[in-house]
Amino acid sequence: MILLWNVPLVASDYYTFNQANHMSWFTNAMSSSIGKKVLMALTGLFLVTFLIVHLSGNLQLLLNDGGKAFNIYAKFMTTNPVIKATSYLLYATFIVHIVWALIITVGNKKARPTGYAVQPGNVSSTWSSKNMGLLGTIILVFLVIHLKQFWYEMHWGGIPTANYDGMEYNDLYAVVNVAFHELWYVVLYTISMMALMFHLNHGFKSAFQSLGANHPKYNPLIKGVGFIIAIVIPALFAAIPIIMYMK
Repeated sequence: MILLWNVPLVASDYYTFNQANHMSWFTNAMSSSIGKKVLMALTGLFLVTFLIVHLSGNLQLLLNDGGKAFNIYAKFMTTNPVIKATSYLLYATFIVHIVWALIITVGNKKARPTGYAVQPGNVSSTWSSKNMGLLGTIILVFLVIHLKQFWYEMHWGGIPTANYDGMEYNDLYAVVNVAFHELWYVVLYTISMMALMFHLNHGFKSAFQSLGANHPKYNPLIKGVGFIIAIVIPALFAAIPIIMYMK
């Protein structure tokens, strides 16, 4: 039996008290500026892995097979139970990353409501680091339109079908092909990938810094990998609609 303020606590009360302390610590940590940055870093790195997987699937749009490989890939990604379960984690990650980005941006604005003529660190900071809010907004607008064009149509729209080896598949290639022959969408897609390039270039390095992995020994490697990811992923994504439009 443990005495707290002269009130006897049984084991279950102590467990509840201990759990409350752990929850309080977690809540305080996540509400701190460091906690928010760590959460942003973790969700951001997870989204980078999603971009790599998503790109590998989208590149199949460029195969000269009438969309067969892409449609088979799309069916696997939408029916495999492991992938479907992971997709819910992905949705949650997107929401947390966006919400926390808004919270951090608003918090920074409140901390410096009038700003400075020359803000500390701005002399050496990059354009992308000073405009992450703008870049994130462009990506968010694109994401909403992109989900409406494909994700919404896939679940509730009238998707045509295609048959391969006696099996029926949703012909998502046809939907993508129509979208990528609309000039306004190709332009929007390209601009959004440019915003993603700047966002990744700063975000990838900042993620490792927030996680404390900014040792001088590994910094060149992190910067190099981040630069490659920031250039290659958006460039390949943007190339797909441009090539399909030109066809």
